[in-house]
Amino acid sequence: MKDKKIILANPRGFCAGVDRAIAIVEKALDKYGSPIYVRHEVVHNKYVVDDLKERGAIFIESIVDVPENSTLIYSAHGVPLSVRKEAEAKKLRMIFDATCPLVSKVHVEIKNLHKHGYIIVMVGHKGHPEVEGTMGQVSDNIYLIETEADIKSLPIPSDVKKIAVVTQTTLSVDETKVILDKLQQAFPNLRKPKNEDICYATQNRQDAVKKMAEVCDLVIVIGSKNSSNSNRLKELAENLGVKSFLIDFATEISAESLIGASCIGLTAGASAPEVLVEGVIKKLNSYGFNDIETLTTVEEHMIFALPAELRN
Repeated sequence: MKDKKIILANPRGFCAGVDRAIAIVEKALDKYGSPIYVRHEVVHNKYVVDDLKERGAIFIESIVDVPENSTLIYSAHGVPLSVRKEAEAKKLRMIFDATCPLVSKVHVEIKNLHKHGYIIVMVGHKGHPEVEGTMGQVSDNIYLIETEADIKSLPIPSDVKKIAVVTQTTLSVDETKVILDKLQQAFPNLRKPKNEDICYATQNRQDAVKKMAEVCDLVIVIGSKNSSNSNRLKELAENLGVKSFLIDFATEISAESLIGASCIGLTAGASAPEVLVEGVIKKLNSYGFNDIETLTTVEEHMIFALPAELRN
């Protein structure tokens, strides 16, 4: 009998921003010892967070919970200015910023727009830490929308001269384009970002899922439930008519979940480590998926530098 197939997406898993954020926590633990305090989960992945907890990282949501003379790290998602001010007012030993540089780029963009008198619309998911961090860079004249339906409820006149849009970096590329086009129709003077705010890794992983969906019966996405970019990969496959599920670990796969599948597309969200991919491949092998083919859509070479204090 012919082996069933796994099509392995490349690129998949860790992006440069996630690599950098995890390395900052690991190197801070090596240099300063435990505990190291991290404001919010450094990246949205259960395996990574649990591993760092075992090494001595303590994840907190409020700066109040950080003792004086401690080392604090901001997560890859970024933080509002109010959090920075609160942290800087405390007597902390060291503060490291693990905000993804592509998120920081949007922060700079927003502050410049605000300074020049623009009303800002952000497209993103309410309550997501990246959205809270980005919107928290300015004190007023910023509004959040999640869908094109939200455009109608914006309290902004259509003929406003200075209006700009920014987006969360981990959104669906296709859905965001539709929202931006509708926003442009509603506000003819809308200023869009010079470069896409959606990050290269989000775009690349979504492009790979589109290719896999053309030939696969099922797409498995490795990533945590609170990972925005992982959820978008699952939704994208489903929108293309392919059954998909999002898992943290190989143990979540059962024979029943694979019924009817002869070709499985396998990818991982930008905060999921390769060790989890290896575990899933091993589990799929046990169900007869032994023919493995890699689908490469683009090569990634992006690297972000660590803070000077943590470089070897």
